[in-house]
Amino acid sequence: MGKHAKMAALLSVLFMGIGQLYNKQIIKGIIFILTEILALYLMVTMLIEKIYGLITLGSVPTHLEKVGRVYVNIPGDHSIFMLLEGLISLIILLLFISMYVSNIKDAYKNGQLREKGLNAPNFHNTIRNINDNSFPYAMLFIPGLGILLFTIVPIIFMIFLAFTNYTAPNHIPPKSLVDWVGLSTFKDLLFLKQWKNTIIGVSMWTIVWAVLSTFTCYLGGILVALLIQQKRIKFKVMWRMIYIIPYAIPQFISLLVMRNMLNYQFGPINQYLRYFGLGGLPWLNDPFWAKVTIIIVNMWIGIPSSMLLTIGLLGNIPKDLYEAADVDGASKFAKFRSITLPYILFATAPLLIMSFAFNINNFNVIYLLTEGLPANGDYVFAGSTDLLVTWLYKLALDNQRYNIASAVGLIVFILIASLSIYNFRRTKSYKEEDMVQ
Repeated sequence: MGKHAKMAALLSVLFMGIGQLYNKQIIKGIIFILTEILALYLMVTMLIEKIYGLITLGSVPTHLEKVGRVYVNIPGDHSIFMLLEGLISLIILLLFISMYVSNIKDAYKNGQLREKGLNAPNFHNTIRNINDNSFPYAMLFIPGLGILLFTIVPIIFMIFLAFTNYTAPNHIPPKSLVDWVGLSTFKDLLFLKQWKNTIIGVSMWTIVWAVLSTFTCYLGGILVALLIQQKRIKFKVMWRMIYIIPYAIPQFISLLVMRNMLNYQFGPINQYLRYFGLGGLPWLNDPFWAKVTIIIVNMWIGIPSSMLLTIGLLGNIPKDLYEAADVDGASKFAKFRSITLPYILFATAPLLIMSFAFNINNFNVIYLLTEGLPANGDYVFAGSTDLLVTWLYKLALDNQRYNIASAVGLIVFILIASLSIYNFRRTKSYKEEDMVQ
């Protein structure tokens, strides 16, 4: 390490910005100095206290104290607020540390330029370099900040809650404090009989639902698109409009209408069946029939979007491929298998994976159609058709079992992230994009 680089890095270690001043980068040095002054001020006045609160989660709950002849409500520590504030403070501290490390690297790099007889870039040149070489990163900063605040922070907050005893009735702030309990929540989920039966049963149905709902809509959309695009089919625009009507109607309206139509006693579908002497079916009252009904209704809602996408792709397939296949005497099935299907799969594989991930968390279809019913006596706070996400909703909002809900949310996140990343990396579109890069 040369003299200038060593000295600039050492000065930046002692205090942010001093190394930049040593390299004669005055404006950049002042910005770094002001940043460290702000960081030290926040640490002394707020960050250390908030991070300590994250560790303790409070010591005095809200309570009543007798003052004279009356009792007065004395505010105490709110464990959940302390957890959230501590988490945000910890992230701010990590951002300051990252900037501190960047300041040292920057001082060292510009010190090396001085050793080569070059001048360190001034502030104007630095800004121009950012515009020329780092403009995409600069433009990604604001959306990246939004992802940090509205996605990453809530996920970390949820993970933290899973390691606490934040649950009704004994640990709900402000009247009570919340404590760190380590892996106790996960042990209850995996080893206590009722919780274990619930999470295994709901998880298995969630996977079955995600697979069937994804592939029925996907393959159904392809089939309908191929039928409409046949040369012998007339009034193609009319058929497209007919099939797109369920997609055009707001989903929650469609689901509530279907729920009433499928009512066992008063629904018009069972009324028609009884009129013809066939008897009514327990569409939403029997566990098996409820699951079959949900998948069928989801096909009615989901096939139109898959159909529209497939129709658009079919129009982009080069015609000369089919002409060459005709010359070779290929059958219609052979052309579909060798040309149409590979082209569609290549273009829609990432979307198919996204649809699978979406269906794992498909709250609307399940909750609006059945609310997770019919009831299941072997489950805790869950019905026969509940997915992990609807069970999570019931745990949190209906029963205030926030720690269990957070643990289930963490399991859902790991499940979706693992399956999506694994399957996406195996798709042909991802591999070919990686080869181009």
